[in-house]
Amino acid sequence: MNANDSLATIDTILANAKTIAVVGLSDKPDRASYGVSAQMQRRGYRIVPVNPAVESVLGETSYPSLHEIPFPVDLVDVFRAAEFVPAIVDEAIAIGVPYLWLQEGVTHPEAEAKAAAHGIGVVSDKCLYKEHLRWSADKNPQA
Repeated sequence: MNANDSLATIDTILANAKTIAVVGLSDKPDRASYGVSAQMQRRGYRIVPVNPAVESVLGETSYPSLHEIPFPVDLVDVFRAAEFVPAIVDEAIAIGVPYLWLQEGVTHPEAEAKAAAHGIGVVSDKCLYKEHLRWSADKNPQA
């Protein structure tokens, strides 16, 4: 487990990130990226698709890269294979994103360390939606 994966870090991200750029967001409803993003969107987060192969997903314009998003994002959520993570981290650093989330099954220790060295809060190998469910239950145990 990455040192930055503490519950406090995860809780901070979930409380503060409102605009989430989802790298690798598919327009296919049966894909995990679509399901997780749809659930986060339903919970009030703005989802920004980053996928050069699609024009829009979940009613939002898709951008070919992080560089091309014309407004700030709070979190980069990655649904790509580990070999793509270093380039995504370089883009995240370049646009000054505060948080990086690598979904379940995605890790790249060197790229994660680079992101952290640039002040980016990093979570890896965890599902954003599952962590949101835990966080929401912790905030409101009666729900």
